[in-house]
Amino acid sequence: MTIVIIGAGIVGCALADELTLRGRTDVTVLEQGPLFRTGGSSSHAPGLVFQTNPSRTMARLARYTVEKLTELGCFEAVGSLEVATTGERLRELDRRYGYATAWGIEAELLGPEACRERYPLLGGVLGGLYVPGDGLARAVDAGEAQARRAMARGARFLPHQRVVAIEQRDGRVTGVRTDDATYPADIVVSCAGFWGPAVGALAGVPVPLLPMAHQYARTGSLPGPLPTPILRHQDRDLYFRSHGDRLGIGSYLHRPMPVELGDLAAGPQPSMLAFTPADFAESWAAATELLPALDGSAVAEGFNGVFSFTADGFPLLGESLRVRGLWTAEAVWVTHSAGVGRAMAEWLVDGRPGLDLHECDLNRFDVSQLSPAYVRERSVRSFVEVYDIIHPLDPPSVRDLRISPFHVRQRELGAVFGAAPTGWERPLWYEANAALPRVTAPRDDWSARHWSPVAAAEAQATRERVALYDMTPLTRLEVTGPVSFLQGLTSNDVDRPVGTVVYTLLLDAGGGVRSDVTVARLAEDRFQVGVNGPLDLDWLLRHRNADVVVRDITGATCCVGVWGPLARELIAPLADIDVSPGAFGYFRARSAHLGAVPVTMLRLSYVGELGWEVYTTAELGLRLWDTLWQAGAELGVIAAGRAAFDSLRLEKGYRAWGSDMTAEDDPYEAGLGFAVRLDRGDFLGRAALLDRPPPARLLSCLVLEDEGCVPMGREPVYAQGKPAGFVTSAAYGHTVGAPIAYAWLPVDVAVPGTAVQVGYFDRLLRARVATEPLFDPHHERIRR
Repeated sequence: MTIVIIGAGIVGCALADELTLRGRTDVTVLEQGPLFRTGGSSSHAPGLVFQTNPSRTMARLARYTVEKLTELGCFEAVGSLEVATTGERLRELDRRYGYATAWGIEAELLGPEACRERYPLLGGVLGGLYVPGDGLARAVDAGEAQARRAMARGARFLPHQRVVAIEQRDGRVTGVRTDDATYPADIVVSCAGFWGPAVGALAGVPVPLLPMAHQYARTGSLPGPLPTPILRHQDRDLYFRSHGDRLGIGSYLHRPMPVELGDLAAGPQPSMLAFTPADFAESWAAATELLPALDGSAVAEGFNGVFSFTADGFPLLGESLRVRGLWTAEAVWVTHSAGVGRAMAEWLVDGRPGLDLHECDLNRFDVSQLSPAYVRERSVRSFVEVYDIIHPLDPPSVRDLRISPFHVRQRELGAVFGAAPTGWERPLWYEANAALPRVTAPRDDWSARHWSPVAAAEAQATRERVALYDMTPLTRLEVTGPVSFLQGLTSNDVDRPVGTVVYTLLLDAGGGVRSDVTVARLAEDRFQVGVNGPLDLDWLLRHRNADVVVRDITGATCCVGVWGPLARELIAPLADIDVSPGAFGYFRARSAHLGAVPVTMLRLSYVGELGWEVYTTAELGLRLWDTLWQAGAELGVIAAGRAAFDSLRLEKGYRAWGSDMTAEDDPYEAGLGFAVRLDRGDFLGRAALLDRPPPARLLSCLVLEDEGCVPMGREPVYAQGKPAGFVTSAAYGHTVGAPIAYAWLPVDVAVPGTAVQVGYFDRLLRARVATEPLFDPHHERIRR
């Protein structure tokens, strides 16, 4: 396998090192500038490495970077200190301490005096978070050290080779062409940093990132030895590090500064733009306020350095679907560079990375999210919010990108909208339901944000009567072709009679859960597949045969979940088919008309109640909603939102892929062994499951005994006072009358009745492992 890497910054060097370490030595790295101070972001990066991150994946990428760069002698563990000057930030540091604990990063919360002991220049602060393993990376040295190791194993690094074309044949790369030569390749990996979009354009592949300038300044000489830890003042979007007797100050406080690649000047450092002192004035004032010792000093020098920003703040990793063999490792900062290099090498050599990368996958976006306008607006927001306190349910900056046909009626009912990851507007709750009876428990301010007590009323009404849920944001694919295609990609038996619906899993070669999906067989060779998003479409397209057609039909269709004990009473008078239990059983699919609307009905429920998913085409969606609404009036039908939905699904123990399980988890660990049929023939991932040892950890249900606080996910779980696992998703269970959380725990802890604690800000919440599902354990209600 011949591999060409475009870019010899720290990411390209790390990838070359990791590839050659795994025996792939036919590697050529092309760099448009000199080696190894190339003129890209790596050349001017200040090198601060903070490992703590809300994302477990990003934290582990950073940890490996620290370990590897320490081994290379290119990292100094000076420790990091994040300080709080507001009460809100102090609580955020409690939350970040929880992330560090959940991900296995040593950390310590400090009071004001302890902060000043660590960093004597500090003025008034309320507290801080100290991580002794964080520190400073020498990015250029680290890149060169990894490149030298790769070259010793046979890799080539060629400077001054500007790529002008990516050659391809029949949808696959065949090589790259520079001003001077052509380099054949089976694999091309773009590690070009903020030049990534230009490289992608050579192949017609969108690389959705935005180059932006970020200010960095150095003071003049300061008296006395300066503190060694790296410092973050996130309340004012600043960070600090020492440069001998001078202090370096980085700022995200200034106005966003998008950069056009065509405007970059030629020369040895095109990514270092002229410093704009006026933009730094507010940052300097904030710096002197935090560090009074700076008063009387001044900025001696500075620059506006170009970095990459993406719509959601994550890197862009993986193989393009449009051009096979073209891979990207873009929007990667020094902090995660070696970790990304290893993960990419594993992916290329072994066929799968060693950790879950779905948050970082190049193909995670819907096509509607790839427009330049969308990428620009969301990436600018990423810059502005880089140090902000972000709530898990905070909406994105781009709204009303994708709306369902029911949107007008939802607004009339006072819907309060959130947004699905794929850009759909999705009701959280409806103010029209505010007068409904409800039983609610007190909630803390954090878990009550983007939530309303109305959700409790909607959950109760769903359990007692019937509710309409907009399920349009659920990605739907139409697969046409022989059943053997899906049979070979899924873990359950989907070769069932027409009219059958099967819950099943997409596994990778290692047996990891890439997704959970439903497959409805609508004809001998036509299937409707409910999936979790664009990555599932990407997976099916990559594996299809010539006689298989896979189409995303989400935008052309819509869906209403009609769920509750009165669902049949609502549907039956409208339907031109028999919907009685004997005629329309659980996990069955049928075509019908509801009133004048042709529909496809799947007898499924994600809330644990009797009901159907009802699909029709988009132009008939509003008529469908009105038909159901009018027919349900005498039954007390309501519209219900995502907040109620999440509560009800957790009461029933239904998993959410991407939160509760990922490709790092096998079906048996995740409690999904019932969706695996090892006895029905071969399928992708089966071989890995055959020899799998008993699980060492399990996804477990917790019922919290302390009310008033509801975890949001990613909190640490303690057993006998020691960190034992982490929460994946949580909600208040209005039917069971207690907060519910799902968490990964060791098998000896994952025993019903075991007492544990959930770390939530500065509190430890009492909880017990529970037998699941908590609601309707014999599935009687859903099968009625």
